[in-house]
Amino acid sequence: MLGKHSDLLLLAASTRCKLQRPLAGWSLVVALALSVSGCGSLDRDTDSHRYNVVAHETFGSSSTYSRLFDAPPERACEAARRALLSQGYLINVAKGKEVEGQKSFQPATDNHQIITIRVVCAADSKDGKVTLGFVSALKDTYNLKKSSNSASVGVGALGSLSLPFSAGNDSMVKVASETVSSATFYDSFFDLIKSYLRQDDELRQQSLTGDEEFVE
Repeated sequence: MLGKHSDLLLLAASTRCKLQRPLAGWSLVVALALSVSGCGSLDRDTDSHRYNVVAHETFGSSSTYSRLFDAPPERACEAARRALLSQGYLINVAKGKEVEGQKSFQPATDNHQIITIRVVCAADSKDGKVTLGFVSALKDTYNLKKSSNSASVGVGALGSLSLPFSAGNDSMVKVASETVSSATFYDSFFDLIKSYLRQDDELRQQSLTGDEEFVE
């Protein structure tokens, strides 16, 4: 009698263990799936933060893109125009208080870059003799994209065959566009503007001195 009860107890325990093993296996699979899903979500959040440029715009006080000049806005922008011309920039816009120049670069045969510099001059004093100049430079990057053409060739009973030819239409495709943020780049440009303003002041001073001598 006891033997039969012992056999029944052993059978029940064995059955319970067999049922628990699949459940444990499924729990492991679910846990792994959740962990992978969590990692994927974390990666997406990280990438979203990395490429969210708006989050990096703090609008704090910075002198990278602006400088004060001891000259009226028209004279400051004229000095900026001459500074751009002296460095090989083509002038696209030349108004009283606004100047824009553009220059092309080709670091490699399959790479082309264009820098566009825009200058805006605004009066920063009541008498208009002090100017706050704002400068921003935009760099556009183009890469060469190769594409082959296909032409149809008649081959008797076979009809026409479309064969590729290597002499395709290659074109430059824009791959990037970003605002230049190098402080050294802007510092050198502002220094060049100031040098032209100094030259202008010297010429004005010489002109006034010559007029005074002529009047005497």
